[in-house]
Amino acid sequence: MTTYQLHTAETADEAAKGPLEALESAFGFVPAAAGLMANSPALLNTFFAAFGHFRGGGTFGPDERQVLLLSNAVANRSEWAVAFHTLEALQDGVEPAVVEAIRRGEVPANRRMAALSTFTRSLIEKRGHVEAREVAAFKAAGFTEAQVFEVITGVAISAMTNHTANLARPPLEDLVAPHEWKTGYSTGA
Repeated sequence: MTTYQLHTAETADEAAKGPLEALESAFGFVPAAAGLMANSPALLNTFFAAFGHFRGGGTFGPDERQVLLLSNAVANRSEWAVAFHTLEALQDGVEPAVVEAIRRGEVPANRRMAALSTFTRSLIEKRGHVEAREVAAFKAAGFTEAQVFEVITGVAISAMTNHTANLARPPLEDLVAPHEWKTGYSTGA
């Protein structure tokens, strides 16, 4: 396996320093996927801009964003991203039972979160070829037409981080390590 440099703001190309500094300020560390994306300033800056719009201009609440991003990580079998978004989801108020269900690849009991997770996974698994009934089920849970498309933004953002982490397989940060996840995860339930 090839080893990729895990950049910090100090080691990154000038074009990648700004996003890494902002992420370090927000999290207290540079998330590994971002440090890896800094190997391509175009990738890191595209991710950073898209995520800024998703978070700052999107209509999903913090808990819904994390359910979407965690569902993406599980669907993409990204071990680093599942662990990272488990930490973020719990910090953003997602019920632990919802987090565990998603990590197991199951549908959460919470109806709204179930609809969001199911629709998100379907978009990934079917590469956007979802059926009208799937869109209707998503909207029946209280989501809007605009949010149908906003899920696509989350899927695209996750593709950048999940694929980067899947390619390079970075170590988990100390804060993320307690949420380690392996493909095929199950609590045995």
